[in-house]
Amino acid sequence: MMKNYLTTPKNQKTVMKFRHFVFTLLLCFVFAGNLTAQTSSPRYRILIDISHKQRFWNDPVMMAGMDNNQIDRVRYMTDQITKNAVSLNAEIGYLKEEIKPDNLVKCDLLFIHIPSTKYTPGEIKAITQYLQNGGSLFLVMDVDYWSTLEQTNINDIIEPFGIQYGGQSPDTLTGGYTKAGILTDKPLKITYAEGRIVKGGTPFCFNTQSEEYPFGTFKKLKNGGKIIIMGDGMVSLYMTSWNGVKDYQCSEFMNDVFKWLLK
Repeated sequence: MMKNYLTTPKNQKTVMKFRHFVFTLLLCFVFAGNLTAQTSSPRYRILIDISHKQRFWNDPVMMAGMDNNQIDRVRYMTDQITKNAVSLNAEIGYLKEEIKPDNLVKCDLLFIHIPSTKYTPGEIKAITQYLQNGGSLFLVMDVDYWSTLEQTNINDIIEPFGIQYGGQSPDTLTGGYTKAGILTDKPLKITYAEGRIVKGGTPFCFNTQSEEYPFGTFKKLKNGGKIIIMGDGMVSLYMTSWNGVKDYQCSEFMNDVFKWLLK
């Protein structure tokens, strides 16, 4: 009778060694893949403008000596936006001086949040050309209490693309929402407490009071550029609670809009 090859002790030992070798080799491949993923450079770069006396955003490393509550708030927001960026294979950087074309060469998303000083003609031209060349912009303003349209000429940047900010919205109820669509694949509950009217673009953010005065719109340009304009700053400040409501979906919102702007 022919003996089964695997039944001999010697050959069983050989097979076990071979299996151990294969298993070890597979572990090496998995480890190498994980290491590559961890050490690879981010694909996208998000630049936050902090050079126009932004009312909320700042670079935490530049805030020594400021009010501790303000520092803690900026650290929290920075942590949240960094998590969103990392989940989309992006990194965060800051624009701390006058914006020039060279600053935007490696920028995939320009983030401007409630500036309170004017942009120079050179900056407006640089940002406009950046968008015309396929760049993306996330722009936020709020009611006059924080920054007026006279203080900052932000409309000069977006009017060429058929969008502009208006006055304060008549919608005064707390709370807002998005509809399922191109930007958010499901309705999201987002923060709102008074805001500025946004004209033009495709509306996607509304106050619970009505849909007549949307506070968030978007537009995709013919050359691939993308713009999102917000008339209320609370959701982009990651304010998940307000006036007793504690479940606003700020991180989900920011992840969805950044994903659309970056892809």
